[in-house]
Amino acid sequence: MAKNADYYFTAVSPWSFLGHERFAALAAKHGAAVNVKPVDYGRIFPASGGMPLKQRAPQRQAYRLIELWRWREHLGVKMNLEPKHFPVPADGAACLIIATDLAHGTTAAMDMALALYRACWVEERNVADAETLRAIAREQGRDPDRLLAEAPGKAARAKFDAYTQEAVDRGVFGAPTYMIDGEPFWGQDRLEFVAKALAA
Repeated sequence: MAKNADYYFTAVSPWSFLGHERFAALAAKHGAAVNVKPVDYGRIFPASGGMPLKQRAPQRQAYRLIELWRWREHLGVKMNLEPKHFPVPADGAACLIIATDLAHGTTAAMDMALALYRACWVEERNVADAETLRAIAREQGRDPDRLLAEAPGKAARAKFDAYTQEAVDRGVFGAPTYMIDGEPFWGQDRLEFVAKALAA
């Protein structure tokens, strides 16, 4: 029987970026139904004991860069470890992904998420900027007026809030979190275990 995969993330997470295409490939390989759920970690961290990057101890910030470098090299991914526009609010990007999902489905939403990751971590673009989001939507072959209009925008915002509360209620604390039939896997470095769960 096909598995159900809930995908909690933020469009400005480098770890979500590093795992995104591999997770999508695993889901496709095993015929899993992916539920794309960008969430607000600004609300999740206070509920889970997490801290925004700039508030973490210098040792943790330094080691994070070492690990990002290791994973970038290991995966052979093009990635700027300290992009110009990071950290920035991800609400608008999240709502664009959700609006894409509502209008065009999961595959289009996953593609939009990847485009936003790349915009932040490869292309030095500001995904908190409304015009940048409109440009990325057009580049993905989508009509930004349709996706970002008042009614779709309100629907996407409501989903964003609901996904965030759902994540808090389910014990999500970091990005990315993959839930396979309700079992949580935190981090792109857990994708080996995600693969086993999908294959079971």
